[in-house]
Amino acid sequence: MNSFFWFKHPWIAIGGIFFVIFLALIRWFWYKPIMLSYSLTSALKKTEQKTSIIFKVVPFLLRAALLYSLVLFLARPQLVNVKSKVQTEGIDIMMVLDASGSMQCFDDVRDRRSRFEVAKKEAISFIEQRENDQIGLVIFGKDAISRCPLTLDKHILTEIIDKLELGMIDPDGTVLSIAICMAAKRLKNAKAKSKVMIVLTDGEPTLGLDLQPQLAINLVKKLGIKVYTIGIGNEQGGFWHDPLFGIRPMGFRLNTALLQEIAGNTGGQFYLAEKPEDMKRIYNTINQLEKTEYEAPIFTQYTDLVLPFALMALGIFLIELLVTSFVWFSI
Repeated sequence: MNSFFWFKHPWIAIGGIFFVIFLALIRWFWYKPIMLSYSLTSALKKTEQKTSIIFKVVPFLLRAALLYSLVLFLARPQLVNVKSKVQTEGIDIMMVLDASGSMQCFDDVRDRRSRFEVAKKEAISFIEQRENDQIGLVIFGKDAISRCPLTLDKHILTEIIDKLELGMIDPDGTVLSIAICMAAKRLKNAKAKSKVMIVLTDGEPTLGLDLQPQLAINLVKKLGIKVYTIGIGNEQGGFWHDPLFGIRPMGFRLNTALLQEIAGNTGGQFYLAEKPEDMKRIYNTINQLEKTEYEAPIFTQYTDLVLPFALMALGIFLIELLVTSFVWFSI
């Protein structure tokens, strides 16, 4: 089953039960209604005629139901469709993020956030601007793993990126070409006319572990994927904080020639982010990518059930108004 019903704020719906019961008990046992005396009352007493208890209970229950229906309205009822499709304008983008050990470096002594933290922050900012695009994620170090398939659910994707940490995969290596091939596989069956890959790294492939770069280039060219490469850092390497000796240089080198070759052969562009502020500028540039229209699956689609619950509350109110329009009385 692809759809199910839930409350966005279930604690309101659950707490509302106890709230309504509490008010109902106070009303039933302690509320003293205004009593009007009629001359006919004495005569009816002598004949021992009394109004049925139902005339008292029915309006009471209707009012309690009306109050709880308003509580449910505040709990925000929703219909969740986990395999829905939406018509959208956008492109399919796979983000390929380096999670090797060198990403713990920083490049600005005034901003000592690691390259990895900067890359995560700006990737999330970029994703939040691409509302109509399917975006997925591959991370790589000594191994490459697909962390998220192409999706329109930006909440899930940004949450995944935010929780990424160095060490989640083996950081002792850089399999750049394998990661590109894995991301290309995700884009292979994408329906968008425009397929883009954004590759961010600060090192060069590890010999003996990675594929030949030309194999990855040939694959993405065959699939019509445009690759934008971002080199983070510079050719002199970055810095890291040694607990004993303070700030020390780290000798990792950025292979800008390889990143330029990958981008140039696939119709993309190469960007160099030497400082943390460069990353935002680069993502803003890439954000100007072309758009196309297609139908795409969304991870989850939430539909607020405002009208049905509003009609339910209105119906209960009208019934209660109709019932209480009659003259119920008790002796």
